[in-house]
Amino acid sequence: MSTRDGAVRGARACFDQGRFRDLLAGLVAIPSTSQDPGHAADVGRYLETAIRPWLLRLGFTVTIHANPEPGFGPILLAERIEDPALPTVLTYGHGDTVRGLDEQWRSPLAPWRLVVEGDRWYGRGSADNKGQHALNLAALEAVLAERGGKLGCNLKLVLETAEERGSVGLRAFVAAHAAELAADVLIGSDGPRVTPETPTIATGTRGTFHFDLAIRLRSGGVHSGHWGGLTKDPAIVLAHALAAISDRHGRILVREWLPAGGVPASIARALAGCPVGGSGESATIDSDWGEPGLTAAEKIYGWNSFIVLAMISGRPDNPVNAVSPDAWAHCQIRYTVDTDPATFAPTLRKHLDQAGFPEVAIENARIRMPASRTDPADPWVRFTAASIERTLGRRVQVIPNAGGGLPGDVFADLLHVALVWVPHSYNGCGQHGPNEHLLAASAREGIAAFAGLFWDLGEGDTPAPGGRAKQAAEA
Repeated sequence: MSTRDGAVRGARACFDQGRFRDLLAGLVAIPSTSQDPGHAADVGRYLETAIRPWLLRLGFTVTIHANPEPGFGPILLAERIEDPALPTVLTYGHGDTVRGLDEQWRSPLAPWRLVVEGDRWYGRGSADNKGQHALNLAALEAVLAERGGKLGCNLKLVLETAEERGSVGLRAFVAAHAAELAADVLIGSDGPRVTPETPTIATGTRGTFHFDLAIRLRSGGVHSGHWGGLTKDPAIVLAHALAAISDRHGRILVREWLPAGGVPASIARALAGCPVGGSGESATIDSDWGEPGLTAAEKIYGWNSFIVLAMISGRPDNPVNAVSPDAWAHCQIRYTVDTDPATFAPTLRKHLDQAGFPEVAIENARIRMPASRTDPADPWVRFTAASIERTLGRRVQVIPNAGGGLPGDVFADLLHVALVWVPHSYNGCGQHGPNEHLLAASAREGIAAFAGLFWDLGEGDTPAPGGRAKQAAEA
């Protein structure tokens, strides 16, 4: 007789016996970075040779579509329909990664080879996002094996390959395929847990707003001996302009960028007692950085942050004795749904002018990924949390949005689905940098949790099946 416990045991056996590790090693070995044009073929190969055959074995129909935006990676759409009257779950992942950054990895590590050191499985994509969507599919495989090939609900999958370039083309794709993608909920995995040992659900993500600050004073550099101390140095002016945006301790001084009235009361309640933790190998949590008076959880999940992603003046690779002609910085705001990104550039212009920096230009201001949020009290959130708590035997921490960005807004806006993100990684995983890794302990919990969740989704007591799918079809 098939049982829930049997499905969870099967998923754990897949992990404990090394089958999942070997599977992940094959996925990591495909250098599917979307940020390097030289690997465009590998991005497509990841979907075609690694994911499509696996999904076909699991009973999906699979189609790989060209991205609506030329020059960006393809998008895989798969569905497994047992009965249109059953609840329909949409899941999501991305097969592309950031650049390998081969030269930055410590020996004997390398981005396109899975290396196991104790509890850490190193390799590009191990945490972001190959390891996470692969865990969920492996859990599904265990449930289907236990139930004799039946799931008890319908499942659809979108796997894109341009997430690391801002999910360009995804919104147009989902809009064009809204009827095919109609579902009751989106349940996917990406991003970090609040701490490595704390099962987590995020009901949205912060958005990302990007802009350049530039100051151009002359056509070329001038001799530092003859002109130093007489003519403006653009690097110094830009440094002071940045200091007018954020103080020495990371407090944002453009107060119009922040949630009016502080962290909303409902968000503060949701984050009460929420832990935040990572790894000293990756970064430190500095208590004196950011908005004073907020907890660490409120700073990263309920507030906005300002980051200078890159800046340059002169020739860093070969400095010359000249006062530079210009200076440039690429900046980012991570923001929650409680602020309007349309106000960011105008309020910054006003702020810089009032601070005495009219010569600093704001250029290329744009949203890269909009913010999203589902009510943490949504029935689908409660259902998922209860399922994971039953499997793992401990409380799940629900947060209103993750600190990073994901294209959840696309699915919420166009398909009217609740967003339930169940991450399997942690803040110190090294994603977007060298030495990226997946923690084996968290991964083992993830495969077990999703086996229990897929089983429960097929038991017939999910929240209001059909409601949101009907709304999407009528929209």
